[in-house]
Amino acid sequence: MTAEYILYGSPLSPFQRKTEAVLALKGLDYDCVAINIMAMPDWYLEISPLSRIPALRDMTIGTEGTAGTIADSSAMCGYLEKKCPQPAAYPDDPFLYGRALWLEEYADSALAMNGGGGVFRPIIFAAMTGGEPDLETARKTWNEKLPPLWDYLEGQLDGGQYFLGDQLSIADISIAAQLMQTDLIAGPPDAARWPALTAFLAKMNAHEIFERNLTACQKMLAKMVPEKFDLSA
Repeated sequence: MTAEYILYGSPLSPFQRKTEAVLALKGLDYDCVAINIMAMPDWYLEISPLSRIPALRDMTIGTEGTAGTIADSSAMCGYLEKKCPQPAAYPDDPFLYGRALWLEEYADSALAMNGGGGVFRPIIFAAMTGGEPDLETARKTWNEKLPPLWDYLEGQLDGGQYFLGDQLSIADISIAAQLMQTDLIAGPPDAARWPALTAFLAKMNAHEIFERNLTACQKMLAKMVPEKFDLSA
């Protein structure tokens, strides 16, 4: 039996990780289809005209062409929330809802640009193409650009387990998905400086909604980078 949802992309994408977590939170059945991010097929570019992964297809709506498809992880997660409201990924309270959207954007922009673009890509994209990892860029990002972002998140947690109250939300999912991107290849931030943030990351790493994605990532990365890089030096 075909799954109700198809997610096109790669487990290594933090945006796919975020969407998978929402699918898992809601107990939805989904399959993943790999897309070659170095040479995306024409049919995928019709689904995702900005050449980004992942893209989602709701098989109950359509199976051909662009039918039933949505691009952009925030749009996908918003769609899944409307279609399957429980368990909720977004707060009911209007102000907390707005805060959740802000923290989701903070993760998808600032954390993604620096963690994914400045650490993960210089190392992993080189490994994918048989080149040497750009550790100079990765170290500079790790030591100069990421710490202010982690400082902000540490303050937003304010010693709590979640970013908004006492329940998991899209804010936590989005931030965790990006933090995991650097954690997979370089480990967590320094717990002495960011105790709440590292505790949060450990909690999310052990959460069942991320298990499927992280397992797939670890299998893929084990072939490319068997050991994590120390970027603190």
